Amino acid sequence: MPTYLSPGVYVEEVPAGSRPIEGVGTSVAAFVGLAAKGPVNEPTLVSNWTQFTDAFGDFVENSYLAHSVYGWFLNGGGNCFVVRIAPGGGGKEPKAIEAPKQATLGGYRVQSIAKGAAASKDIQVTIEAAGGQGAPDDEFKLVVLVDGKASETYDNVTTKPGDNNVATKVNAASKVINLEETSPGSALTPMSKGQVDLIAPEPAPEPPSTDNLGTGDYVGDAAKRTGFGGLEAVEEVTMVAVPDLAAALENGAIDLDTFKAVQLGMIAHCELMGDRIAILDTPPGMNAQEVLNWRTRDAGYDSKFAALYWPWIQVFDPVSGTNKYVPPSGHMGGVWARNDDTRGVHKAPANEVVRGAISLQTQITKAEHDLLNPVGINCIRTFAGRGVRVWGARTLSSDAEWRYLNVRRLFNYLEESILGGTQWVVFEPNDHQLWARINRTISAFLVNEWRKGALFGTTPDEAFFVKCDDETNPAEGIDAGQVVCQIGVAPVKPAEFVIFQLSQFSGGTSLVSE
Repeated sequence: MPTYLSPGVYVEEVPAGSRPIEGVGTSVAAFVGLAAKGPVNEPTLVSNWTQFTDAFGDFVENSYLAHSVYGWFLNGGGNCFVVRIAPGGGGKEPKAIEAPKQATLGGYRVQSIAKGAAASKDIQVTIEAAGGQGAPDDEFKLVVLVDGKASETYDNVTTKPGDNNVATKVNAASKVINLEETSPGSALTPMSKGQVDLIAPEPAPEPPSTDNLGTGDYVGDAAKRTGFGGLEAVEEVTMVAVPDLAAALENGAIDLDTFKAVQLGMIAHCELMGDRIAILDTPPGMNAQEVLNWRTRDAGYDSKFAALYWPWIQVFDPVSGTNKYVPPSGHMGGVWARNDDTRGVHKAPANEVVRGAISLQTQITKAEHDLLNPVGINCIRTFAGRGVRVWGARTLSSDAEWRYLNVRRLFNYLEESILGGTQWVVFEPNDHQLWARINRTISAFLVNEWRKGALFGTTPDEAFFVKCDDETNPAEGIDAGQVVCQIGVAPVKPAEFVIFQLSQFSGGTSLVSE
């Protein structure tokens, strides 16, 4: 309390009885993979597709990263972090493909063909009036300069077909440049007098290589901030996908054991952080029996912080101009984000259309789905007139309490929100007043979540409880500097099996027996 030393009127600002808890974000993805360019092993925030292409390049061969990020944004995703990895984790850019120097002159492309040391010299091309008296109006002189000195001269040339055609003469004799007509009818004339410098365009990087990739390139090192380790410092992330793991397996750069080891590293990272879910892809080219065997025999994952999707989806590939199959993890993350935005994190991210999916690699039958769903394989299915839809929302946990994906993600949301919204409690006097304020703050937050439909129950008392009193805080706990608050919530679980029981009865007959 302040000390008052003289008479007067004083105004004081006092804190409110409770401090509201704000819900944290639930829809920030992290993608780890291969790209044409960009920083290596540095989580980079990307908010739209244009930012991704500016930082990491466009669609490229040997990589599913761009397809996954594109599917993320297409399906409703917002902010995401991209971690580009490289074989060996050395952080080196791939070798650039050197392009020859070139320029545009009128309707022609001028390209350097100089070899050796001459290729590095400055090259200019000038257009001047044709030599000699009485030269026709359509003739001109083309001069090639190397380091400012005339190297080649082509006089009395024209753009018309024939022996004096400028492209024909230059391409037959020049050791410095090549001319290619790009706009027919756009003539070079003496009125085009001027000079252009040939410059080398920005080198195009080689397609990213999956060769020499190992488990360490993906998992990384937390101390060095590489791979998954680099994501430990990014608290906003709530889901992690590694689509290029499948590309490396498909190209023979890694084997199934490495594939499994990296996915175990993903799961371990998510369990360690406790606030994010690993979105796993199956190995490429598997049918229903193979993916079932892989899940139950080879992989055998058991985690409430991981979800698995199958089959791969077909999308358009701008690189080849055809359709191709890609792992679904990026698109699934976008569906999660869209579902969170439209319904809330408590709603299971299933029975949702997969935007951008043309078809599926495998059309699943109900009998196959009956085998896959119980072991936590979230299937993607095509329904007549309803498109391609996500038809599963389970984690890979054998614990029935954490079977459903929306329950795990709801708890992640509640835990992070309460954790961030109660930091003011630290170093406060540990007494009954503090316990009451904690009760009011958390109860007010959970009431709002119950009203949104996130918690089960017709009243708040049925939906949750908050207990912070003498019973949870005995004297020995207070002496140890601890304040303990017990919270229980009843999450809403999805209606996974909808059952209508129909029976036949005689019309007009009462169903109520005497």
